[in-house]
Amino acid sequence: MSRIEASSPQRVNWLALFAMGIAVVVIANDFSAINVALPTMEKDFDTNINTIQWVVNAYALTFGVMIVTGGRLADMFGRRNAFFLGTAIFASMSALGGAAPTETWLIACRTLMGIGGALMWPAILGMTFAILPEEKAGLAGGIILGAAGLGNAVGPLIGGVLTDELSWRWIFFLNVPISLFAVLVTWFLVKVKEPEAADHRIDYGGIAALSVGLVSLLIALDQVDDWGWGDPRVLGLLALAAVLILAFVPIERRAGRHALVPREVMRNRSFTASCVAILFMSATFFASLLYLPQFMQKQFGYSALDAGIGILPFLGVFAVVSFVAGPLYDRLGPKLLASFGAACITAAPFLFSLVDAGSGYGALVPGMVVLGLGVGSFYPTATTAGVTSVDESQTSLAGGIVYMFQIAGGSIGLGLTTTVFSSQIPPFVDGVQAAFRLDAALSLVGLAIVLLFVGGRLFARRQVEPA
Repeated sequence: MSRIEASSPQRVNWLALFAMGIAVVVIANDFSAINVALPTMEKDFDTNINTIQWVVNAYALTFGVMIVTGGRLADMFGRRNAFFLGTAIFASMSALGGAAPTETWLIACRTLMGIGGALMWPAILGMTFAILPEEKAGLAGGIILGAAGLGNAVGPLIGGVLTDELSWRWIFFLNVPISLFAVLVTWFLVKVKEPEAADHRIDYGGIAALSVGLVSLLIALDQVDDWGWGDPRVLGLLALAAVLILAFVPIERRAGRHALVPREVMRNRSFTASCVAILFMSATFFASLLYLPQFMQKQFGYSALDAGIGILPFLGVFAVVSFVAGPLYDRLGPKLLASFGAACITAAPFLFSLVDAGSGYGALVPGMVVLGLGVGSFYPTATTAGVTSVDESQTSLAGGIVYMFQIAGGSIGLGLTTTVFSSQIPPFVDGVQAAFRLDAALSLVGLAIVLLFVGGRLFARRQVEPA
């Protein structure tokens, strides 16, 4: 296992880990901070919500589609190199986005920011696992997922304050100095083992098949609420996605050792189990991020900023528990922690489904706390279990694949839950209850996968080797 090279290991380790964490906060913050600023952007650009929502969608879509490619490139050409390139793209496009004169300019910048983030995230994950010793792998996963939870939690607050007090443009400008700090610390302090192979042939066929297939799938699921499942555009996009994703397997076989996803990763049963469990659990995660703020605004009359504050019992607990999950992983092992988290994620939507039109905000809090406990326990644990099951030279790729399954699971889950939600309204509350009942059922499948396949047997005694 490669380690950071420095004269003062303890000090450098923590500063380097802080730089990795702050970079993740910036990436995650850009998912949630923009949401509260969309109405102001819509007014400033004199456009409509269907257009301005692509400020969010373009970033999320590009990030989710390109992250596997970003992970593979980081493993091939070096994680530091991928991080520096990705951060340069992310920061420069943030600056240009903040100065955008039109909504088209801004959406184009957000698309390129997604590419930058897709290079940064798996490189950060790979460097973090390399910085820490092998027995502290759980801490690495906890730091990264905890930082992501913190970014998601503070995003609406930062976005709301900057939009109200300065301008929404400062949401983008703020990324520049923070990115520069992360680059400087990484440049001087983070020295990890990089690939030595001279053969850097890129699997363009695999990248094209996976990217176009995922784009088709995610656009179809994003538009299904407006177009309907029977619309020829939705059916055509889903058919194209199915053909390309199925074709991806033989394309990778022909690519051999140059494949975007090498054969040994695709056949790793422990890694696959973690990815599939995350796929099913992500429906509840994404649906909660969508429906809970809407519930607060439409039922309780909250403003966008009030709803951002109101969801803190979920996102705040998620962030705190993610940081705690790292040390617990090293003590308890993945099975117990992942099972606890999956059980909480399964229970949370059931609790949300019991909230009715006469309930107040307090009725949502228990479910949000339980969901925060579940997400904070499950995602770092399942990610660490999956990433550490592959060879150290492939950790960035593995991290990218894990996140792709999270995005795909959330998108598929939202497509299904939105259909159920729409079939039940009016009233609004009935639709939300039906959506969360479906999420509970999907999470139950994920819980079964965790209990059976993730992290070994549930009550197996862990054997700790002496240092």
